[in-house]
Amino acid sequence: MLTRISSVDKAKVKQAAFSSIYQIGDSSIINAFSRAMAIQREAEIFLGDEGNFPSYSVFKKPLPLPPIEEQLTMTRHNLSPIIKVNNIDITGVSNSSLLHIGNSKHISLEVRIKHIRMLLPEVHEQELE
Repeated sequence: MLTRISSVDKAKVKQAAFSSIYQIGDSSIINAFSRAMAIQREAEIFLGDEGNFPSYSVFKKPLPLPPIEEQLTMTRHNLSPIIKVNNIDITGVSNSSLLHIGNSKHISLEVRIKHIRMLLPEVHEQELE
């Protein structure tokens, strides 16, 4: 059970995008997932099949989550039932990221980005003569 109160006097976030979360208050479960492709070319050539996410292994592979094997002992003393924020100024929250002022039980965030750079073949000076 989440038992504290979140109090924020002033919050300014300029941009939140691409499966990002900006939340004031408690949450039980937060899941965020984003996928993107960044294709950079020297020439304006469009092949038409660049947006096919399943054709790239980075979007299909399961994420390797190593098991937590360390012993964890935690003692918590919440002397005040309030999470108090006076002022927060954030430029941006993006790509499955989280700005959260409050309590959370379970959080899962995932972003997968495939970068493709297609350069033109180099032309050597000897070939130009």
